[in-house]
Amino acid sequence: MAGLTISGNTHPILKDDYASEWMGIEVLALDDGHATIRMPLRQEMLNGFGMAHGGMIFAFGDTAFALACNPVTPGPSEEGTITVASGVDINFIKPAFRGQVLTAVANRRASTGRSGLYDIQIYAADPGAETATAAPAGQAAVPTVPGELPAGSSPGELIAEFRGRSRTISKK
Repeated sequence: MAGLTISGNTHPILKDDYASEWMGIEVLALDDGHATIRMPLRQEMLNGFGMAHGGMIFAFGDTAFALACNPVTPGPSEEGTITVASGVDINFIKPAFRGQVLTAVANRRASTGRSGLYDIQIYAADPGAETATAAPAGQAAVPTVPGELPAGSSPGELIAEFRGRSRTISKK
């Protein structure tokens, strides 16, 4: 799955995530409780008004949320569990259009026991304004800090705020 790796390692939840692959999501940075991702808006992601379908923006934010909630390398106490959404809210602020590049920045705000709270900001930039790139396989993604906007880039305007509530559950 091209673009879904950082330093040559695929996040375990992306291994069979064909929706994220279809959307063209690139992982820019990952850390415990944080994730930064991006994707280009394609024609098939638009609604009848010619703007990004709300479901596409939601799915994009949900992927950033999932990446921030689940560790890249689960520890012994995490191997039998997964963290999923228990509820989410999204506020659409501005529309995004074909050709724009979306960037999502996810951050854990609170965590206690099996529950967590995450905020994800989603930005849209015109083509060429987004200059930071994902690292080639085997190289560290130096310019991007997890939970922050890519260094040296213009992510554009804030188009949506996504708040997720998580719950850690047993794997089936």
